[in-house]
Amino acid sequence: MRLRNKPWIAQAIHEYEDIIIFSPEKIQPGGWRAVFGADQPVHVELGTGKGDFITGMAKRWPNINFVGIEYEAAILYYAAKKVREQGLTNIRLLPFDGTDIGQLFAPGEIERIYINFCDPWPKKRHAKRRLTDAGFLAKYKSVLKKGGAVYFKTDNERLFEYSLNQFAANGFILANISLDLHHYGDVTDNVMTEYEKKFSSQGMKIFRCEAYLPV
Repeated sequence: MRLRNKPWIAQAIHEYEDIIIFSPEKIQPGGWRAVFGADQPVHVELGTGKGDFITGMAKRWPNINFVGIEYEAAILYYAAKKVREQGLTNIRLLPFDGTDIGQLFAPGEIERIYINFCDPWPKKRHAKRRLTDAGFLAKYKSVLKKGGAVYFKTDNERLFEYSLNQFAANGFILANISLDLHHYGDVTDNVMTEYEKKFSSQGMKIFRCEAYLPV
């Protein structure tokens, strides 16, 4: 998600230093439960944006520690604002490149990774940049616990097809595949992102799947 230049955010964002971790390199992999002060499962969202999804999840599941990673640091101002307004204590946000996830977490430390509406990188020569390409899946596998999962949502059918093939080819077990989530899928526990609200309101199909590591 891109944000128009708003110079005032550079200072205002530091009002949320209890929510945003500005120096993630200081956290030792394996130490995330200590960061939260709660011995609870750790779930990670790659590409948090303005925080609709992660705050909705954290509010619904207070017994889970949620880590939101977003490359565009300024956007986290809006996410952190929502976290504080809703009084959520089970969220931490990081301005960090999520493609380097292996630097932040120990093997088996994460129970679930959420990837929502990532850049589809439609050109074939850019396939390795897709967050569901084999190179990235190897990084996720290195930090997911056995039986852990990647939950994936997109509005791009070609990316979804590509992702299903990548998951299957790299040892993940696919489940709950939906080719039109809001018309034929189970949305009982679904929390929508900003993009999802926009796209579904326009009648666009939302594709979703869960990809599990074998136990």
